Amino acid sequence: MKRAMAFVLLVCAPGFAAAAPAPARSVATAVSQQEQNKAVARRVFDEIFNRGRFEVAGEIYAKDFVNHGMHRDVGPAEDQAAQRFEKHACPDLKMTVGSMAAEGDMVSVLWIARGTNTAATGWLPPTGAKIEVRGITIWRIADGKIREEWTAFDQLGVLRQLVAQLKWQLIGLFCAVLFLLWIAYRLIGKLFNRRSSLAAARHSRG
Repeated sequence: MKRAMAFVLLVCAPGFAAAAPAPARSVATAVSQQEQNKAVARRVFDEIFNRGRFEVAGEIYAKDFVNHGMHRDVGPAEDQAAQRFEKHACPDLKMTVGSMAAEGDMVSVLWIARGTNTAATGWLPPTGAKIEVRGITIWRIADGKIREEWTAFDQLGVLRQLVAQLKWQLIGLFCAVLFLLWIAYRLIGKLFNRRSSLAAARHSRG
């Protein structure tokens, strides 16, 4: 009987091993990889946006990185140019991570951005407007680098904040434009009347 039981166990042992749950080590490895991906995501906020260390972008983003925008996709060069523009326009820009979740090679981040426009951007002077906006970013991270991105935030809300803070400047600018248009209209009217008078004088002489 003992020999028969031993034989059965010997034959069935491979099947039992295959049906056994995965070792805890593989689960720990998956969790560790997700934590590493979260750390990569945090570097974007802590080092690039908050500290302005744009030189580390090559360590964080893959060369074939793609940012999937609402209407078109952009590569790493254009994406990093946008990051530099935002940091230049608002030197005190602060990105705060609200919550972060990771599953597989995907990391989602809920963030809040706060900053003040104290630097000129192109031909626009600094406005002093304070901006606060919340958004969400989803990254696909593989081999320690960000490969793809999807970001969404309330763009209309940002515009509302700008209008609310700059309404008097905008009203003044609108009045100035109207005044210039009125002057141009008067000058064009005078020029037209002068040409009409000259034409009438020539016609009477003829």
